[in-house]
Amino acid sequence: MERSKARRPLRDQYLIAYNAVSVVLWFGVAGRTILLLPLVGHENVYAGVGNYTKWTQTLAILEVFHILFGLLRSSFTTTLLQVSSRILLVWGVCHPFEEPKNSCFYSTMLLAWGITEICRYSYYVTSIVGRTPAFLTWLRYNTFYLLYPMGAGSEALCIYRALGEARSYNENLYWVLVGILATYPPGLYNQYTHMIKQRRKNIRGKKREK
Repeated sequence: MERSKARRPLRDQYLIAYNAVSVVLWFGVAGRTILLLPLVGHENVYAGVGNYTKWTQTLAILEVFHILFGLLRSSFTTTLLQVSSRILLVWGVCHPFEEPKNSCFYSTMLLAWGITEICRYSYYVTSIVGRTPAFLTWLRYNTFYLLYPMGAGSEALCIYRALGEARSYNENLYWVLVGILATYPPGLYNQYTHMIKQRRKNIRGKKREK
């Protein structure tokens, strides 16, 4: 029991640091995208923020290990699917193929991801500290209504735009991407309804506290 109490502050310090760094990194993704769009157009956004985004998203692999090692209580399967799908997007779709990275959907995807993650990681930091502003809770549980369809839709369209190049490169890769694309409609519905349930659960919890 004593050892558990001694470890908890160290765990909290690590999670605060991880989430705070993630806020800064995703602020960089969203901020750069917003600045680049009017300056160079969506066709050149990837050149200015693509590599930065790849490594920022790759860092999220740690979240899978956070669950495995008991640092976080969350669904391992859901987290693994979310992280791996984004890794696929940045490394397996937008990195090798020109069509998705040069499309406007790459920019809308980054904006949806960036704003979502800024809200999410900021909420986690303040939750661990024990001081979550009401506006941050509102953002955490309401922005997904717009940002999740925007992000998932942009992801699907990036994959769709990569299909032609993927087929020229490798027929098997083409069919893998087609299969992944087919999972988006049911996946979007399941995740969207899950988020709505989480929002209702959070609101009920807040009402009980009052």
